[in-house]
Formats: sequence, structure tokens, C-alpha cells
Amino acid sequence: TGLKVALADRAPVAVPDAEAASWDARVYAVSPGSAAFLRSLGAWQGLPADRIASIESMRVVGDAGGTLNFSAWDLGERALAWIVEERALKAALVPLVHASGVAAIAPCTFADLTFTADAGRLALADGTVVTARLIVGADGLRSWVRHAAGIHAAPKPYGQTAVVANFSCVRAHYGRAHQWFLDDGGILAWLPLPGRRISIVWSAPDALADELLALDPVSLSERVAVAGGNALGAFECLTAPAAFPLQFLRLPSMIAHRLALVGDAAHGVHPLAGQGVNLGFGDAEALFTVLRARGPVSDAGAALLLERYARHRALPVRAMQTVTDSLARLFGTSAPWIRSARNLGMAAVNRLPLAKHLLAQSALR
Repeated sequence: TGLKVALADRAPVAVPDAEAASWDARVYAVSPGSAAFLRSLGAWQGLPADRIASIESMRVVGDAGGTLNFSAWDLGERALAWIVEERALKAALVPLVHASGVAAIAPCTFADLTFTADAGRLALADGTVVTARLIVGADGLRSWVRHAAGIHAAPKPYGQTAVVANFSCVRAHYGRAHQWFLDDGGILAWLPLPGRRISIVWSAPDALADELLALDPVSLSERVAVAGGNALGAFECLTAPAAFPLQFLRLPSMIAHRLALVGDAAHGVHPLAGQGVNLGFGDAEALFTVLRARGPVSDAGAALLLERYARHRALPVRAMQTVTDSLARLFGTSAPWIRSARNLGMAAVNRLPLAKHLLAQSALR
């Protein structure tokens, strides 16, 4: 983009060991669109092939027997998504940060953020002051940058906690992901890892999540296997479970004066579609595209450029938020007639190739 860039982070900007013997409990389902963006940066090529698994098909089961089946082959894609560890993604991206001349200021403690007519001013606890035409907040759902900029945010809890862990399984998964909408309103996803391993995301009611986290590894393995109908045989826990509360966040705008928000700092979605990270990559790609094509506008924080970015992301973000939030709330309702209707709807969509194709395509971008 021809811009001078600084990265301020509260955590060290260090390269993790992507080839560690253990597996990272935090994984992402990277869509074909996001993979293409990472490839354009040179990051995708840096991911170790033996740490990535492709989702070649997916089976979604409702709480009363409704089913949806998706296939990469039917969509003309190599994969519906790729499952990548967070650690491996960081290991591929951090060297690019250093190689591109980005000034990494980390670890550091943020102290204050102020704005003038022509710049943003980030003050650090050690007295360092970073001044920039544009501040980009990419610091998560509880964004310090967003709060310091005076942007009001009111995340709405789903009353669920995502429990994540990795397991080995007796039977091969053949690149198939599974997702169950459960009777208690929870959602369980099994995602393929290399070999006979899977990663799970169990979006469980808070009380159940506490119960799952308190289980010993053997009991947790049995509980997860049984919840999925023992489809892959017996499980063995590979990582201790981790958990994070699920919240919905929608802001009036992703931009403010000399400020652009990206990723979870800009929006929060339910993980049932695995699209949180892809929305974030979409934000980053859109902002990069706008800044690279700024033409005669030399000021990276000009309102005109920020408005272009916001317009570019408004529809895809709102659409994904609406779909995931509606599904989470629909399957969280226990009324019998709603339960029957939603499962009949799943079965109907499964029999309509065009409708199913459009639904799948929205997640591939």
C-alpha cells in the first residue's frame, strides 16, 4: 500500500512452533475465499501441510431428525473449508509482518487513545506515543481500542459457552464435518483434523459447559462421542478443553473518525457456521484493497476511504450475522411446533439443490 505501518500488541509478536507435538485446541475453519487471500499474502504457502485438514463434506442434523448434506464436489470446490490451528496461522503470518517492514511494538500496554483532526495518537504505558493517520482496531470482542475511541458496544450473551478440545478417534472421518443441533439448544460440531483426529466446538448452555469442563479426560471423551452417536467410535482426549462465552455484537458502524475496526472488534457472531475468522479476513482484505487503490487520496485515514471500507463490508457482515443469529435463536426455542417446522425446513432445503447451493456459497467466500 506504500504506507508506513506499526503493529502495537499487548502480546509478543513471536513465531509459535507450528510443528509442536501437541495440537492447538483453538482451530479455525478457513473458507476458500479466506484461503485465497492468505495465499495472496504468501501466508497460506507457509502452513505445514500435515497440520491442515480439508472439510470435503458436511452433515448437519436437526434436533428432530432434519438433515442437510453439503459436498465440496457438488459445489465444484476442492474443499468447503480447511481446518487450521490458530498457532499454525500465527506461525505463517508473523514472519510476513517482520519481512514487510512493519514496526512491531510488542508486548506493550495501552494507556490512552486520542484523535485530532488529522491523526490518531496512541499512548503506551512506557511513555511511547505512536501517531498515525489511521488507527485500525483489531483487538477482539472486548476491544480496548473501540472503548477508548468512545464507541458504545453492548454485546448480547447467548447464554452459551463454546467448549473446544481435540480428540483422536477410532474410525476415519474421511474429511467429513458433523454438526448436531441438540435438544437442549446447544450445538455440537466435529471438525476433521489430520489423521484420525477431530476438533470439537460444543456451543453448550452455560451450566452444561461448566459440567463438561469439570469432567476428567476419559469422561469428556465418552460424553463427546456419545453426543455424536458414536459415529467415529471411541474418542481419546488430546488437549485439555478450553472455553469462551458466546456473544452477539452489532455496531452501528465499523468506522469512526480516523478509525477502522476489523474482526471481532467490529462484530460478534455465533460460531455455528464457523465464519467469525472469515469475516475478519474479509474485513482485512477489504481495508487493504481500499488503501491500495486510494489513488490521489494520500491520507490513509480520510473519511472517503473509511466510508468505502464500511460500505464494502456492510452487506456481507450483516447478512452473516443475521443468518447465524437467527439459526442460533431458532434452534434455541423449545416450542414443539417451531421444532417441527425448523426440521422440516432443513429437510426441504436438502431436497432443493439451488437453495442448498446458495446457502453453501455464502460460507465459501
